[in-house]
Amino acid sequence: MAANNEFFVMIKADVIHKLSVKTGVERKAVSAVLETLMETIKSSLERGENVYLREFGTFALKGKAEKKARNIVKTNDGYITTTITVPAHVVPSFKPAKKFIDRVKKNNQV
Repeated sequence: MAANNEFFVMIKADVIHKLSVKTGVERKAVSAVLETLMETIKSSLERGENVYLREFGTFALKGKAEKKARNIVKTNDGYITTTITVPAHVVPSFKPAKKFIDRVKKNNQV
């Protein structure tokens, strides 16, 4: 973790570069593999299948219950608040594996 509670962000291009350098594989090939991995995970979740990657984590679907929410709209006269119902729905989630959590904790002391 960076000083002053700042976090560095690694984008997909950075991941591709690091993998390419570490493996010696051409960036274009690494990019194709990464894209295929992400598409495979998305497709599996679309079909309702969880994806478990040992020592990394699980991509799964998580059900969200119906709930009430407020819709706040700013107008010239102030704010108008209405209550809306958000229907039950399913969202993708990621749960890191214990080894992954432990490694991150060990290397990122507060």
